[in-house]
Amino acid sequence: MTLPTWAAPVATGPVRASVTLPGSKSLTNRYLVLAALAEGPSRLRAPLRSRDTLLMARALQELGITIEDDAATDPVGTDPVTDWVITPGPLRGPARIDCGLAGTVMRFLPPVAALATGEVDLDGDARARERPMAAVVGALRDLGVRVDAAPGDHLPLRVHGRGAVHVDTVQLDASPSSQFVSALLLAAPRFARGLTLRHVGPPIPSQPHVSMTVEVLRDAGVSVDDSEAAGEHPTWRVEPGPVGALDIQVEPDLSNAAPFVAAAAVTGGEVRIPSWPQYTTQAGDAMRDLLDAMGAEVSLDRSGLIVRGTGELYGVDVDLHDASEVATVVAALAALAEGPSRLRGLAHVRGHETDRLAALTTEITKLGGDVTQTEDGLVIVPRPLHGGVFTTYADHRMATAAAVLGLRVPGIEVEDVGTTAKTLPDFTGLWTAMLAGHHTPGPRDGERR
Repeated sequence: MTLPTWAAPVATGPVRASVTLPGSKSLTNRYLVLAALAEGPSRLRAPLRSRDTLLMARALQELGITIEDDAATDPVGTDPVTDWVITPGPLRGPARIDCGLAGTVMRFLPPVAALATGEVDLDGDARARERPMAAVVGALRDLGVRVDAAPGDHLPLRVHGRGAVHVDTVQLDASPSSQFVSALLLAAPRFARGLTLRHVGPPIPSQPHVSMTVEVLRDAGVSVDDSEAAGEHPTWRVEPGPVGALDIQVEPDLSNAAPFVAAAAVTGGEVRIPSWPQYTTQAGDAMRDLLDAMGAEVSLDRSGLIVRGTGELYGVDVDLHDASEVATVVAALAALAEGPSRLRGLAHVRGHETDRLAALTTEITKLGGDVTQTEDGLVIVPRPLHGGVFTTYADHRMATAAAVLGLRVPGIEVEDVGTTAKTLPDFTGLWTAMLAGHHTPGPRDGERR
């Protein structure tokens, strides 16, 4: 099937814009899970409404949770926004959950389904059936939960929920994805005896996401001991007990900000992201240091983040093990830089929406680039690039990387740019408005259920 293409616009001069982005996908989906397990109704203020978060909301509704829209006012302006009000209830099956291609849905919800009464079936897109699931499936079985799975413990799954989990200790290898740890920690306060979870294996990738999970659990009043989380075998202890209701503002998505702030560096312009948090557990915050290392000027104050391009774009040698979400944009910057780059710590992204190392190698090479895969990353040597069709492989981060390349390279046609709706509704509208120099408010409501 031939997919539609989008002509990535070339920047005709320095980009100068302010871009207001919607809420973090990672935080929105964690808050949704905790709100579903809470003692009373919760309010998520200005949550992200994208394919991944709508899939999570619908999945929880399928399990018996009530999620309603409620009008509110933007705390940083006057634009009307819509909050989500989540009212918990007994978790029950039978239920059929569409995970799409959302790692947070396919991995976070099996432990939640173990707390339901009845059978819960989970399936997703074709690529979702290839993504690693064995660690969370194996851990649930070790905790006494019956789980039927496809060969290799892939989707589709059937979780036979019995309303409770009584075993309180488990170990697993979370080296393919930090989401395996987060999945079990989020459900753990509702386990009968809590949970002690121990990681055995190579280092966990995207460690900030585990820290994010611990922080949101504490926001809900859950007792978490992570004093051994930095040891040789990281260990977490979650005490059983009530999950408090939330009333919380969702931070803007800093990983979705990556291509926009990269635009300032690529074009020698200036891009401002309002409400960038002073402190955050989001991995996308790494863009500040990465852009600084690549030659941009970066400043953060109470009003937000400002990135200014200097006309210089340097290659880097950088370990992105904890910030792999921004690797595709960093790869695009590296392909446009003035010297070679080495991106390390990325072996695990072969199991993301697509094999991102293979995809970046193929697509940048097709445009005339020089990219070599290593065991855990890429070596990128800048070469003159030309236009062509950039295949996205249903991966939103591939699409935004192509847009960054298109700022400098005429004739790039991005296949299936609509895949960006997975985490950022109307990416193309935001991108076009940024290039026009307009203040570009991010979509707050997106698709309505």
